[in-house]
Amino acid sequence: MEYQLTAELTSPAGAPDLDQLQQVGVVALLDARLSRLASIEGPDGVEISPVEHSVHAHLAGANVNWLLDAPALVFAEDATRAVLEQLLEETELLNGWSVKHCAVTATDDQLESALAAEEEPEGEPEPEPLTEYELEDRRERLLEAADYVRAFGLDAFGHTDGGDVTEEEARYVAGALAHGLEMVIDELFGDIQLLEDEDTTADEVDVLWVLDELPQQYADRYTALFAKQFLVATVILGHRLTQPEWTAPASMAEALALHIAKSRAELELDLAEAMAEDRVAEILALFDDKAFEDGEHEALYDGANPDVDVLDWFRPYTHLTDAQVLHPYLADEDQSPN
Repeated sequence: MEYQLTAELTSPAGAPDLDQLQQVGVVALLDARLSRLASIEGPDGVEISPVEHSVHAHLAGANVNWLLDAPALVFAEDATRAVLEQLLEETELLNGWSVKHCAVTATDDQLESALAAEEEPEGEPEPEPLTEYELEDRRERLLEAADYVRAFGLDAFGHTDGGDVTEEEARYVAGALAHGLEMVIDELFGDIQLLEDEDTTADEVDVLWVLDELPQQYADRYTALFAKQFLVATVILGHRLTQPEWTAPASMAEALALHIAKSRAELELDLAEAMAEDRVAEILALFDDKAFEDGEHEALYDGANPDVDVLDWFRPYTHLTDAQVLHPYLADEDQSPN
């Protein structure tokens, strides 16, 4: 199966922003190194074949979009992270750079093909599962990431005196949420690039990552500018999660971003085999009660109110009277703070 990888490479902490010339140089350097890779060796000698890639630099690093042919998603993700880390280590001009996030997804068509293949009486043998060591490494990364979610105590994930959610379970879900939010941010860069390249709206693009998980009755209104604004709202949401106290989503866009980040968290927990699926759903339901003021964002998926102006999703909720906008980039052209 072919998988689309999205990776975020970051320059060293404290380094100055990359100017335009440096960004061009980074793209050229990474593109040349990636083009030389004929194959990637995954766990247990599994061969992974690069199909095509693109590199886009920004002020703090670069995004890599990479199409790979691999027998399973987990093999593609782990092997590619290792390759990118090795590439950075061996490239003197990228000394100090790191792989902040690396994730792969399958398209709907590919998932459909995979399901069809599973129904075949005789097919290709199943790939070897991850070793316990590899699974433990994934779980350890989730536990470490839990420390970034400072806005909530573990009680928001169900760990309380007399409760049945263990501290480890709560930390797994908190860490997966942090990873999930990173995935959403990384994938939005890819969505923006695709919409800009095609100069169209989401309903005219076969496969997107984040925008395909927004209410699809409004897909003809999801432009590249919309995706950029949704990225800003998602970054703001991420900042809220790192603060000492939680501030509930201040706009519909933030609520939707958190909703999608939860779906990515479920994927991370599944790949790490951290806990049963129904257990994850139970803990996330407890989290919803703490994180959201209401379920208004979920009602959008019911298909009601076709006249919604999606740009209103970036405006503060009407009861937030202490702010005109959440960020200047989200304001209407004729709107300015008092």
